[in-house]
Amino acid sequence: MSDKKLNDRISAYKEAFASGEIQETYQCLVGIVQILRTEFTKKYKGEFSVASVMHGYIDFTYFYLQNDYLKRHKLKFAIVFNHQLAHFELWLLGQTKDVQVRYWEKLKGIRWVNPESMPEYSIFEVTLLANPDFDNITGLSESVHSAFGVLSQEIFSTLEAYE
Repeated sequence: MSDKKLNDRISAYKEAFASGEIQETYQCLVGIVQILRTEFTKKYKGEFSVASVMHGYIDFTYFYLQNDYLKRHKLKFAIVFNHQLAHFELWLLGQTKDVQVRYWEKLKGIRWVNPESMPEYSIFEVTLLANPDFDNITGLSESVHSAFGVLSQEIFSTLEAYE
């Protein structure tokens, strides 16, 4: 957080919003996440339940996925668009903070888990698509689906090995 007082930051804030470009870009990005959510709902029907798109503050737009295995273990996935980095991530989350801490402790040895510090909102966060081509929604979507397919299988195998 900046040391500046809020009043000192307001002019830059108003200037950033003046052109309407931020609002328009944000809406387009949220729309892409909504498209992905719809595709995930169709593609994984019967395999995963897919929740509605949620908005963080201006930092994250995401939706949750859960299957029977994740539900039994009080876990869920989130497909996350990180607005600051402008890329897509896959998060593994616990139903409660206690569940997250327990799994973070248990999984510290795996490559996705930072053993030094647990993320604020998840057990771990993995980049799904680092450099999305926002002008090619089909390619972007195929890349996210492909990365999710591979990564989710690796995560399930790892979770089962650590049971």
